[in-house]
Amino acid sequence: MTPAARTQAAIELLDAIIIATKEGGAAADTLIARYFSTRRYAGSKDRRAVRELVYAAIRASGERPVTGRAAMLRVVKKDKSLIATFDGSEHGPAPIDPEEARAAPGVAPKWIIKLLRMSGLDAEELPALVDRAPLDIRVNPLTATAADIAAGIEGAEAIPGLTHGLRLPAGTNVEPFGGSVEVQDAGSQIVTLAMKAQPGQRIVDLCAGGGGKTLALAALMDNRGEILCTDTDRSRLSRLPIRAEKAGVSIAHTRLLDPGKEATALLDWHAHADGVLVDAPCSGTGTWRRNPEARWRLSPDRIAKLVVTQRQILGFARDLVKPGGSMVYIVCSLLDSEGADQVAGFLRANPSWRAETLDLPAGRKHGAGVRLTPLHDQTDGFFVARLIRS
Repeated sequence: MTPAARTQAAIELLDAIIIATKEGGAAADTLIARYFSTRRYAGSKDRRAVRELVYAAIRASGERPVTGRAAMLRVVKKDKSLIATFDGSEHGPAPIDPEEARAAPGVAPKWIIKLLRMSGLDAEELPALVDRAPLDIRVNPLTATAADIAAGIEGAEAIPGLTHGLRLPAGTNVEPFGGSVEVQDAGSQIVTLAMKAQPGQRIVDLCAGGGGKTLALAALMDNRGEILCTDTDRSRLSRLPIRAEKAGVSIAHTRLLDPGKEATALLDWHAHADGVLVDAPCSGTGTWRRNPEARWRLSPDRIAKLVVTQRQILGFARDLVKPGGSMVYIVCSLLDSEGADQVAGFLRANPSWRAETLDLPAGRKHGAGVRLTPLHDQTDGFFVARLIRS
């Protein structure tokens, strides 16, 4: 592909991504993969270059752009070398009109920025929310040590405070290490430590998804005890047993829940769990480094619905915990409505519960829990609280 053709491909992909964010369509990564699956002439360097252009445009545009071309023109504003690619050639974009509209710059739509600032996030924290994320992995201690893995990867660095965490050079291929490693952000590893999982315990991973935190819990438990992994998403939950087998985890079993009937489906676990992990569905404002187009998908109504869902999940999660047991509430959001305020509301409504002070390798106290941010902690953004039933 010529440089002009690469720019045009990026514009076409951006158009598709913009439409998907409006209509609830596929994620950017999926759309990029589909695009190149029908364009075999594009080599690996072409795909990499186009992908970088697409994500540069997404990160640079705060509000959702009107068109992919407007988004690319925002990148041109920063990188003048791209002007030459708007050459009007057969496979390239038309020349730039000086009066053309460019996408608005910024970290996110203004209404979201307002909510973040109201949630105590300083202005200097904001740009880091859309920086590129590093490649972090969690080494599976059931099959390897961090030292073993680091010895086989040039440039691998230990993550402070994480015995099993490593930060790798961008683009490192971890597939050859099989079940010995899991790609998992350092922040995700850190908040899972709040569960204080011990061998022999019975734990519920209530919103288990594909099982990233389940596998981390199983490793902390030395694969002894029991983990019930539940979710309402059949597709995501179906991947968990395969990942568990690959990682040598035998204590995790899955249970698919029907939305709205979760409490009934978990009656056999009522007041039986030593701990319940609630990795609740949320706005994902802490994960824009990995999914920057996600900020264009949000709306006040969507956030309001998520807050209601989180409150409902906390309601039936509470009943699973045995006296003296714990519940760990996690959201990859930096909005107080989903984090600190949600936990404060739970504690007001449940006086027999208390928040326990957390001592984690990173993060700062926030409300009744701890908040991690990309700028301060070099992780994705999270809020986590550990709640104890008396």
